[in-house]
Amino acid sequence: MKAGMIGLGGMGAGMARNLAKANVLEGVYNRTAATAEALAEDLRVTAFKRIEDLAEAVDIVLICVSADRDVLAVVDSILATARPGTIVVDMSTVSRATAQEAARRLAGKRAFFLDAPVSGGVEGAKNGTLAMMVGGGEAVFERAAPVLSAMATRILYMGQTGAGQATKAVNQIMCAGINEAVTEALAFAEAQQLPMDKVIEVIAGGAAGNWFLEKRGLTMTQGVFKPGFRLALHHKDLKICQTMAAEAGVEIPVGEMAVRDYERLMAEGHGDEDISAMYRLKHRRRL
Repeated sequence: MKAGMIGLGGMGAGMARNLAKANVLEGVYNRTAATAEALAEDLRVTAFKRIEDLAEAVDIVLICVSADRDVLAVVDSILATARPGTIVVDMSTVSRATAQEAARRLAGKRAFFLDAPVSGGVEGAKNGTLAMMVGGGEAVFERAAPVLSAMATRILYMGQTGAGQATKAVNQIMCAGINEAVTEALAFAEAQQLPMDKVIEVIAGGAAGNWFLEKRGLTMTQGVFKPGFRLALHHKDLKICQTMAAEAGVEIPVGEMAVRDYERLMAEGHGDEDISAMYRLKHRRRL
């Protein structure tokens, strides 16, 4: 099965490299053509100048872009040339409604859609160890699974179209809570004048241990916020979660708190930093 990758940001580029290692990547497309050309040369695949050309040349189209409107615009371009039976897999984080609309549009061309958002950050994308939560037709998922396995080590079918995005919303709310808790606790530890490296080492090995503390604890306490997951993107995702929560009649107070904290940091120019930049606020509040 020949695959094409659309969107070569921090996540997409890593995923494209793993698809190339698995010998399934036919070519890539990126809005900034120079980015696609450089990666394509490195991977010895085609840098397509138009989405329509990529869609015509492959069996499975993989999308990793930032916003709901971008996903639908990409899908509309794919529609122009996609053959019946083409599978489109969106690994972006968008709303459940957007996933369902994309599937509806593709169905008109007898093409298939899977919403397959991922978790694991740029490290997971680079190492091919992402977690992937997939919605759509189960038979289509089974056809796509060999390609998806080049990018992720934990791939679970969650149900019909939109179920993948709904599961990702669960993930994003949980990440918000973990971020709030870890940054607050580490700011408290610093106020106690504890050796931060040892605090992180011992707690990471206990009941409070988690991926975020292990991967971001030392860097955040050293004032380094190189993006693994950009703060502005998590804010965008949490706004989607807010809408979904309101529709379901449930409250997400910790998620709401993270939205407010992120908005403060974005107003100060930190939107392109890693979400661990939350530590800036927690550290400041202890002074």
